Amino acid sequence: MDYRVIKENDLFLVTDAKGNIPKNHDYGLGLYTKDTRYLSQFDLKINGQEPNLLFSKADENYAASIMLTNPELERDGSLSLPRESLEIERQRFIYGGILYETISVKNYHPRSAEFELSVQIDADFLDMFIIRGLQKAKTGQKLRPTFDNNTFTFRYKGTDGIKRATKIDWGDNGAVVCEDGNIRFRLSLYHLQERTITFRVMPMIDGAEPEPEAREKALDRLQASYKQWRMNAAEIETDHAALRSLVERGIDDFRVLLTDLGYGTFPVAGLPWFGVPFGRDSLIAALQALPFQPEVAKGTLKTMAAFQGTKVDAWRDEQPGKIMHEIRFGELANTNQIPFTPYYGSVDSTPLFLILLIEYVRWTGDLRLFQELRSHVDAALKWIDEYGDRDGDGLVEYHQQSENGISNQGWKDSGDSIVHRNGSYADSPIALAEVQGYVYQAKQGIADIYEKLSDQRAAQSLRRQAAALKRTFEEKFWMNDRGFYAIALDRDKQQVETVTSNPGHLLWSGLLEPDKAKKVAETLVSDNMFSGFGIRTMAEGEAGYNPISYHNGSVWPHDNSLILLGMSKREQRAEAVKVIDGLIRASKSFEYHRLPELFCGYGERVVNYPTACSPQAWAAGTPLSFIQALLGLFPNCLQQEIYLSPVLLPSMNHLHVRKLSIGKGELDVIVKRVNGDVAAVVKRNTTGCRVVIEQQVNV
Repeated sequence: MDYRVIKENDLFLVTDAKGNIPKNHDYGLGLYTKDTRYLSQFDLKINGQEPNLLFSKADENYAASIMLTNPELERDGSLSLPRESLEIERQRFIYGGILYETISVKNYHPRSAEFELSVQIDADFLDMFIIRGLQKAKTGQKLRPTFDNNTFTFRYKGTDGIKRATKIDWGDNGAVVCEDGNIRFRLSLYHLQERTITFRVMPMIDGAEPEPEAREKALDRLQASYKQWRMNAAEIETDHAALRSLVERGIDDFRVLLTDLGYGTFPVAGLPWFGVPFGRDSLIAALQALPFQPEVAKGTLKTMAAFQGTKVDAWRDEQPGKIMHEIRFGELANTNQIPFTPYYGSVDSTPLFLILLIEYVRWTGDLRLFQELRSHVDAALKWIDEYGDRDGDGLVEYHQQSENGISNQGWKDSGDSIVHRNGSYADSPIALAEVQGYVYQAKQGIADIYEKLSDQRAAQSLRRQAAALKRTFEEKFWMNDRGFYAIALDRDKQQVETVTSNPGHLLWSGLLEPDKAKKVAETLVSDNMFSGFGIRTMAEGEAGYNPISYHNGSVWPHDNSLILLGMSKREQRAEAVKVIDGLIRASKSFEYHRLPELFCGYGERVVNYPTACSPQAWAAGTPLSFIQALLGLFPNCLQQEIYLSPVLLPSMNHLHVRKLSIGKGELDVIVKRVNGDVAAVVKRNTTGCRVVIEQQVNV
């Protein structure tokens, strides 16, 4: 499906390439907020016929521009207007909870042209989960719409007691409006004459109506907010054009995915189907953005803390201290027909919450936020030890309790993702390899902060736990015959021996000894794991391997990015360069050179995954991780030190990164080739930290 999507805060629009939402389409096109579709049809026609597409773009994320023209038009069996006589331009954006759409029609026919422009509108107020295929659901009642010459309002009374409405106006009294939502304009344009009609679509909840503004003023404010976002972000300059373009695309994509639920801005998971708070997705994306926009981490942490679990609730897979998996706000969630209010079926969100807080403190030195969230930290650590470790063996496991929940609760959450070498699926409770690494990393990092706050007893306790976990992990997960780590342990504590990308996340954690870390990195870039465009989720040749599967052979950019950060931290430069270079080449196969949520590959070909989100938060954050990995940048403001171990891609000679927000100020760094070697120079340092640079020979 070639769709167009734009978003601002909690409102987003998905249409086909022509800008239409046709009747009875099967892809879920529409205008959405709070997991409800407020516009289910928005279909433009000329004399009742589909216009022809000239071009369509939504590369700015917040706005879309679509150019159409007329087909050959007949009246009473004779030609009334030749094809391509009309230029029809649709321009749209979202601001202040309102969709603004301008339709401009210009006549290029030598004589006057008379025709009918019509827009068919409808709103079904369906819950996102019904649109995505939930078969059994109790829904509310759609009420009779109200309309006059230039306003049409659809209304709905939900089973949750909420009154929803969609108000559409167009400021033109010349239209003929029908009760079925058909709006018709009779236009007569002389040569080169142009007519413009502006629609405003306003979702309303319990009568709360967004405050409309003049279109030009709203657009100016929206563009100014994007300009400010870019100005506040770190900047890069490089002779590698594809890398520069990918980073700029990532920064812009990140901005469109930001939402604020009242605790600060944070990234939702992805469009079109996951424009909501997502534990692991939002946390990992905020981690990736730390070098460019560290404030995003603060909003993400506060949002996750606000929804932290407080009780044992099997319906939601909730336990005290657990960080949520996903929250939804629609009719089905409000009436408890689905458990996403929020749903907590994620084993990794809780340690990732701690890791983001640790890294935020290391980047910024902001211990005040840690102290503000101290009770949430304590609750998360308690969850890891008491609820995460289900059987007291020192490992964190997951097991689905909710009947409507998720069976596999790591980032590879499809039902077939944890598979033995004989092709059988692992039974839960399941202990994932990467989750043990996250827990180890979290406990060591929190111990560092406790020591800074002079809480030596708590720090020592965490370090003892981390050391015990390291011993247990090595004993239980290492596969001698394969020279690699198992993806998981199953219900019977048997290794799930399939070679996958999951152990690559351990490189960053500090859990692995140097010799084992070297073997892991070498395996990840070997022929059976590296596709040429990125590290596969599963090794070629394994029983579960399928290059076009969701989790068993595809390539996920964010998965690669976490591995890259570990390679960079381990100074595995050749491996990191190989992965970055592959992903950059892959990006050239996608629209706007945007990395999607995931993709597949056959030899020298990159293949789109049909339902991949794009833009998607942790895919947008992946190019930002490239810059951190190339710089080898790991600040620790607790020790007032910034470590740099730079490397350049083979086709690069120059990388200049400005306005890296660290500590009390900013850092500017230039990395360049000098006589075949890679050298870094600090051009500006107002961070209050000492910079330690390890100069490197060319890789």
